[in-house]
Amino acid sequence: MPGPFDGVRVIEVASWTFVPGAGAIMADLGADVIKVEPPTGDPQRALRNALNADDTAPNPFLHVPNRGKRSVTLDLQSPDGVATLMRLVTSADVFLTSYLPKVRSKLGIDVEDVRAHNPSVIYVRGTGWGSAGAMTDVGGFDSAAAWSAAGIQHKLTPPGAVAPTAQPAAFFDLQGSSAIAGAVGMALFRRERTGEGSVVDVSLLNTGMWVMGPDLAATAAGSGELPRMERSDAPNPIVNTYRTSDDRWLNLVCLQADRFWAELCELIGRPELAEDARFADSLSRYVNREACIAELDAAFGSRPLDDWRRVLSGFSGVWSAAATFGEVLASEQAADNGYLPTVTGADGRDFRLVAPPYQFDGAPGVPAGPAPELGQHTEEVLAESGLSWDRISELRDGGALG
Repeated sequence: MPGPFDGVRVIEVASWTFVPGAGAIMADLGADVIKVEPPTGDPQRALRNALNADDTAPNPFLHVPNRGKRSVTLDLQSPDGVATLMRLVTSADVFLTSYLPKVRSKLGIDVEDVRAHNPSVIYVRGTGWGSAGAMTDVGGFDSAAAWSAAGIQHKLTPPGAVAPTAQPAAFFDLQGSSAIAGAVGMALFRRERTGEGSVVDVSLLNTGMWVMGPDLAATAAGSGELPRMERSDAPNPIVNTYRTSDDRWLNLVCLQADRFWAELCELIGRPELAEDARFADSLSRYVNREACIAELDAAFGSRPLDDWRRVLSGFSGVWSAAATFGEVLASEQAADNGYLPTVTGADGRDFRLVAPPYQFDGAPGVPAGPAPELGQHTEEVLAESGLSWDRISELRDGGALG
């Protein structure tokens, strides 16, 4: 079944994860995404850390944001390289870039340069700090521009902590990728209606601020920062976390506390708590929250997680165990929804990647393939653009293709 981006051609001049991740989503959903890389490749190709220390295994930092694309190498320091890029631009619907303004201007690939060859192209700028202000030419990875600068690290670091809470790998890059992909869909819809292409800006700072919208809005309204509470002081004891006897955690999210309190007490074997005057209603439980949480701590701490999974399986309130990554990979719910499709790498080995957070007409998103080898499709794409094999050879010999 064709995807929603079927027939859309994307030229991507971007590196790392934030903007390329949007290209991967669009490729998964049917777009022809041509990743234009320098002869040395996207620096993401060489990134190694504790999460992918085994260089014989598929590199998640490469495949997550680059699966299903075609790779073309062009030296954009070369006039012939830029001219070749613009040849590709003429047939594109979308131009994605993460390059800073000074670099775009120097290379001749800024909005006006690209629009000179394709006036209706959707031009997308993914930035760290936004496209206006003093920091437009400052680079920004997500752990700085979103996690730290948008207030999330401050919010999630307990008072008095020895060190601030660290961000998971690519945490806001991938949220920003999803925002870009959604914005591209909106821009294509607008162009379909009006014939006009859009310049789309998505920044990591704005992405992080959006996630922290309630806290920022409350602070802006004069309420001050929402408190960073200890779990023993949670205003609603059944919107809280509880440790099990095998040192695992349960997360209860029962916002309508009075609706679920008696049922929960019955299930955990403490029906008398529902009759206790201290815990009779939401206000009482708030006033006596430390005592209520202590009772629930004792109850949940008396049995291992697997027991609680069985006990709570029929609970009508919302809850979850704090899953390990291994448990997520083994999740029947994730499997039933096609959230972890299998991809076959260039070496013939199968591995799994997470599908993008979109489904259309009940069809799970399936990666179009693994990430391409560097320059794997250069000749193929240039031939499709109408260049002769002689001209491609001249470009190769002249260094424009690396």
